[in-house]
Amino acid sequence: MRRMAGFMSLACLLVGAVTAQERPLPEREAFLRETRRHLQTDTSLQSSYVYVETRRDQKLDERGRVLEESVKVLESYPGLPGEKGRWERLIAENGRPRPAAELAKVDRDRRQQAEALARLLTEQPAQERARQERDLAEQRREFEAILDDILMVFDIDMLGREAIDGHDTIALSLTPRPSAKPRTHQGKQLQKFSLRAWINEADHELVRLDAEVIDTLSIGFGVMVRLHKGSQLSFLRRRVNDEVWLPAAVHFSGGARVALVRTLRRSSTSEFSDYRKFSVDTATTYQPPKVQ
Repeated sequence: MRRMAGFMSLACLLVGAVTAQERPLPEREAFLRETRRHLQTDTSLQSSYVYVETRRDQKLDERGRVLEESVKVLESYPGLPGEKGRWERLIAENGRPRPAAELAKVDRDRRQQAEALARLLTEQPAQERARQERDLAEQRREFEAILDDILMVFDIDMLGREAIDGHDTIALSLTPRPSAKPRTHQGKQLQKFSLRAWINEADHELVRLDAEVIDTLSIGFGVMVRLHKGSQLSFLRRRVNDEVWLPAAVHFSGGARVALVRTLRRSSTSEFSDYRKFSVDTATTYQPPKVQ
C-alpha cells in the first residue's frame, strides 16, 4: 500500500507539471506592455522602507581562490525629498561595529541636511516644491527613455513558466540586436549584455534578472572600469508585506580592469534583510526617524 501511495503521489506531480506546461502562455505583446508598466518603480511604496544590506566583496586569483575579502553592513534609508537614490549608513565593517562617535557624527550631519531642507520648505515652499516636481518629472522622462531603449535594443522571447520562491513566473530571453541605435547611455550599455528575466505572472513584477557581459564594457567616470566578456550579474527581488517588491540579493562575478591598468577577478554579493516600515515627521525641524 505504501508503494502504491508513492506511485500515486508521483503520478499526481507529473500530471500537474505537464498541465502547467500545456497551459498557454500569455499573449506576448500584452504581457510585455503590462510588464513595462510595472517596471516604473513605485517610489512612494519603496521609499517607505528601511532595510539592512550586507555587502561582501572578494578579490580572486586566476583559479578563483579568495585573495582578499571585505564585508560591510549598511542600513539603507529613503532619501530626502529631491535626493536621487537612498541614504546609506555604514554600521559595521569586517565584523567590527562602527564606533559610536562616528555614527553620532554621521547622524548629526544627516540631521543638519534634513533641517536645511525643512527650512527651505518653510521659507520658500512654492519654489522648493516646484524644484522637486521638476526633478521628479525629469527622472521620469529619463526612465521612460531607458524603457524605450530596452524594447529597441532586445529581441524578447518567452521561454515558458518557472517557479521562483513560490511565485509562478514567465521566463524571458533578451538578446541584443546588433543594428539597434539606442538614444540613452544606459541603452548603449545594455547592448553589451545578454539577459534572462523572470516576471511574476500574477502582478507582472520583476522577480529575477540574470545578465552576462557579451562584449567588453566600460563604466564609470573619473576612474574608468572595464568589465570583461563573460562577467555575470544576477538580481533577485522579494515581495514584502504583500505590497511592494524590494531587493533580496545581488551577485556579480567576473573580470574587471580598474583605471585601465590592472585586471582583477572579483566576486561581489549584496544581501538585503530586516525590511521595516519607515517614516519621518518633518515640519520646521527634523524629527528622529520612527521605525514601525
